[in-house]
Formats: sequence, C-alpha cells, structure tokens
Amino acid sequence: MKDIKIAIIGLGYVGLPLARLFATKYPVIGFDINTGRIDELRKGHDSTLEVEDDVLQAVLKDSAQMDTGLYCSNQLDDIADCTYYIVTVPTPVDSTNRPILTPLYKASETVGQVLKKGDTVVYESTVYPGVTEDECIPVLEKISGLKFNVDFFAGYSPERINPGDKEHTVEKILKVTSGSTPEVGKKVDALYASVITAGTHLAPSIKVAEAAKVIENSQRDINIAFVNELAKIFNLMGIDTHQVLEAAGTKWNFLPFKPGLVGGHCIGVDPYYLAQKAQEFGYHPEIILAGRRMNDTMGKYVSSEVIKLMVQRDIKIKGSNILVLGITFKENCPDVRNTKAVDVINNLKTYGTNVTIYDPWASSKEVEHEYTMKVIKDVPTEKFDAIVLTVAHKEFLEMELKNMLKPDGILYDVKGILKNDVDGRL
Repeated sequence: MKDIKIAIIGLGYVGLPLARLFATKYPVIGFDINTGRIDELRKGHDSTLEVEDDVLQAVLKDSAQMDTGLYCSNQLDDIADCTYYIVTVPTPVDSTNRPILTPLYKASETVGQVLKKGDTVVYESTVYPGVTEDECIPVLEKISGLKFNVDFFAGYSPERINPGDKEHTVEKILKVTSGSTPEVGKKVDALYASVITAGTHLAPSIKVAEAAKVIENSQRDINIAFVNELAKIFNLMGIDTHQVLEAAGTKWNFLPFKPGLVGGHCIGVDPYYLAQKAQEFGYHPEIILAGRRMNDTMGKYVSSEVIKLMVQRDIKIKGSNILVLGITFKENCPDVRNTKAVDVINNLKTYGTNVTIYDPWASSKEVEHEYTMKVIKDVPTEKFDAIVLTVAHKEFLEMELKNMLKPDGILYDVKGILKNDVDGRL
C-alpha cells in the first residue's frame, strides 16, 4: 500500500487513538482546530488519557514529512498532500434532541479545500443512514470542485471506541468498513485491516455501515432502559434489583445489563439520530424513543429517591449538604460529554440542597465551561447529610464513605458497586 498518507480530522477520544495506530505503519497528520489540543499533543501528552504518554511519544514526529509517524497540526497546508482523509469529529444533539451536523459540515469544508483527484474521504462519526452521501459529499463537491466517484471517493467506518477502556482498544475491536464503490470499499477495508488486529467486516454499502453503527448503541440503550424500569418496579416492591439480576443471570442466554444513568457521546445520543431519520420517512419509532424517555428520567428519579430517604430519617432538606461522587459519564475516564450525573445534581439543587461534587478524573475547567458547576479535586473533610455515588471510579471503592456522613446520613449507590451498608440504590 504505497503512496498512502493519512489525515485524521479531529483529535479527540476517537481521532487520536486511531491516528496513533495508523502512525505505526503510515505517515499520519493529525489535524485539529483546537490550538491548545495541538500544543499538548506535540508535547507528548493526551489529556483525554486515551493514549498513554509513552505510547504517544513513540510515534510523534516534529515534521509533516516522514515515512511513518504522527505529526499534529492545525495548519491546512500540512494535510494538503494526504491521500486519505478520515473524519472523526463529534455528532451531538441539540436541546430538543435533534442531530447537530455542523461539525461534520465544517470538517467536510476543511477537507474540501485540499481534496485532490484520486483522494478518499472516510467518515467515522456516528450518523443516521444517508448522512455521508446526502449531506457530506455535496459539501466536498462544492468546495473542491471535484466530482464524487469520478475524481474522489468516500468510505464510512464507524468508530467503536470505548472511552477509558484499556482492554478493548481500537486495534482490538473488529472494524466495519465500506466504500462508495466496490473497489473503494476493498481499498478502505485493506487500509484498516493493515492495522486492526481484530479484523474487519466490509459492509456492502455506506448506508449499511451507517445503519449498523447507529443500531449498536440504540440496542444497548433499550436494554438498559428495560432494567432501569425494572429497578423502579422492584424498588416499589422492596426487592433488591441487583439480586434479581444476579439470579436471572444464571440462565445462559440472559443479557447482563445493569440499571444506571445513560449518558455519554454515543448511547445517550445515537438513538435520536435513528429516530430523526425514521420520522422523516413517516415512521414514529416507539420502542427507541420509549427507551430514551426512560433513561432520560433516571437523574430525576435518583434525586427524588435520595430526598425521600432523607425525609424518612427526618433530615431537613433545605440547606442540607449532599456530596455527589463523580460527574464524568462513566468510570475511570475524564469524559464529561452528555453526562447524566448533571441531571442528578440539578434536580437535587431544586430542593434547596447544597451540592458538593468530587471527581478526581474530571477536568474542573471543562465542567465549569460545559455545565457552570464547580468540581473539587481533593477528598472533602466535612460531614454530609447524604452521599450519592453516581460514577464507579476506582478511587471511590477505597473510601470509607460511611465515615463521611453525619449521624443518620444517607448513602445512595447509583452504580450498585458498594456491596453492603448502603441506604439505597437502583
């Protein structure tokens, strides 16, 4: 595979691990418009903690001209001679849960400025079926002046990164690939297969690959919604949901999902992309949206359960002090995108409580910017009326949480990781 030079557009949780991997075999330019991000990466540090510093430093180069390795840049000229452009920008939703394609449009405009005859553009961002060919390709054609499938080509290979997971890294996750023509599909598949040790699956079309990705997380979302509903039912009955799931899990084909807060950049977002497209075709997706409604209510449910327990112990609610442990969307990871811990915090505050947030993983600056909330980085020394464990960070397992409570204080375990001595959990 000679004469291959790869540009990765977007160096976040998805783009950087992919760029690092490709850089072990090819010359790679990591492009990002965030100058602060470029500066830290050039110094050999990844603040998302997805790529260890020594691993990153092993592939870093100080020039855009190299045989293999990674050069990080925010300069358009540095990606002008690339032959493959892989777009890994985020695809969020707005306040009404409608897909926001602006990052994809902007990235496509950027690539369009340097696109040349023979180049291939591959999208990895999670989208609904049709976005690559119906939304992104026209932007590429308009900006570049080139004709699709004549002068340049496209592919889609959905990301399957699991932030914070050091076991299922990008090269160990089977990759779905696709191309805008059968020949291009084979080339895109071969490119990924050259670095993905877990193997690849070449889908017959870009739309099939797009649909496969969006249903992966929709399926998971629906399954978690089911056990969240079970948790609400069993709590009313006075039955421990986790004990029920443990018993049911002894059957060989029972799916091991657990109740909890469902946020993040994928599971809490992707179902809306599929629902939006379904509605454009005149179909109202009842199960998908029902699952989203259930999971979106869990923050309010958790906060009301905590308050209920406090009332039962005659703890004055207004002015009470509550410690929330964790604000990232998942354990042992600094990612705070679309975290549902925020819903718990905001709902607790509506009761007039004073909420302290402790999270050793989250960036205080990022949380302040995204949610206008303050996060403390040191273990608090004062006593609290209630402690709500929302994220299963490993540090929390080592803490003597009961010693941090006032007499009759409440310990509520959202994640179900504390085996004994808790007052409530999902």
